[in-house]
Amino acid sequence: MHKAHHRTRTMAWIVTAAMTLSGCQSAPTPENRDGALWMPQQWEADAYQRQCTPAMSPPPPAGKTYVPAAQMRAEPASLAPGDRLRVDVLGDPGDLSKLYVIDELGHLALPGLPVIDTTGRSVAEVEARLSDRLVEAQLVRRLPRVAAVSLVERAGISISVSGAVFNAGTVRIGERPVESRIGQRDGPVAGDANLGRNLSMAIMAAAGARPDANLGDVRVIRGDQWTTVDLAGLVEGSGADDLRLAPGDRIEVPSTHCFDAALVRPTPVTPPGVRVFMSNLSRPAASNASSAIGKESTSLPYGTRLLQGLVSANCVGGSAMNAHRHAVLISTNPFDDTTVVIDRDVEDMLERPDRDRINPYLMPRDALACYDSRWMNVRDAVSMVGEALGPAATVILIHDASP
Repeated sequence: MHKAHHRTRTMAWIVTAAMTLSGCQSAPTPENRDGALWMPQQWEADAYQRQCTPAMSPPPPAGKTYVPAAQMRAEPASLAPGDRLRVDVLGDPGDLSKLYVIDELGHLALPGLPVIDTTGRSVAEVEARLSDRLVEAQLVRRLPRVAAVSLVERAGISISVSGAVFNAGTVRIGERPVESRIGQRDGPVAGDANLGRNLSMAIMAAAGARPDANLGDVRVIRGDQWTTVDLAGLVEGSGADDLRLAPGDRIEVPSTHCFDAALVRPTPVTPPGVRVFMSNLSRPAASNASSAIGKESTSLPYGTRLLQGLVSANCVGGSAMNAHRHAVLISTNPFDDTTVVIDRDVEDMLERPDRDRINPYLMPRDALACYDSRWMNVRDAVSMVGEALGPAATVILIHDASP
């Protein structure tokens, strides 16, 4: 009787120690700075109703003249480094008449002639300048069109993109692989439409527009002029007049400072998908590898919500003992780059009919982490304490069993 009582007290002590080690919660409750939460679904308090008034458009660029977008569209496209031109000189046997590539400084260099600066110039302007150089060098007489310059291929250009995009900075658009360049593949041709040099492609190259973007008022700054372009139709499906860009253009995507869920889906100006960091060390998964978290699991369509992401991370389902496990979402407020940490009870989200109200969208480079439920923590703690005290407990039992 005494031995059984002693064993019972020993096991009770082990369970008590395990309960103490496991704690009362499966994960710490995160705190966020005031104003850090920017997405309505990031809030959980029932009494909170997020009110958002779109911000006014920013002031016009200083020292720039506004022109209608139609006027900027009608302007001849200027040449860029890497563009390929076909030059044909009147009466030339082939010494000057050939294919040329504009160099990295924007120069067109013909043998025996001073270089021609093509920066900001159209094909017609370069043709006129070349004709003057040929006459000045006394290589030809001044006749109508002594030199013909035609565009063979437009190369990629560098564009500056700022504002409500996921990755602001200088982007490269319209680039083509070497094997597909027209000038190296085909014979004499003229004309080229490089659709990769459009405004929408520049926004996509900057990782796409954020959910707070004002796509109806996108700004293009070119030299001493600026204009606005309405790209909202690309999201709504009603169509929009895109704009061909020129080297040195600057793009500004204004922010409404309000979260628009209608923009959280793949469109010609938003990301097709997002890459999310995941950690699932909860049961039944002992590691990310065993829970099948790979590249396919962490690459999700844009518009995926937290709950669907948790399914991809294998944080939903499994043993009933692991009910009410917790998940943590780590995101970033794009307005002030503040880190946002949100804790959600997985089963609570599954059970609530208003789950979408507290089910945030996943943004690029978000991170997910899963925590075991309290009971699974107790089980693991019992195993740990039992393993640690196993030899001592065995000695006690042997001692109690001896006469």
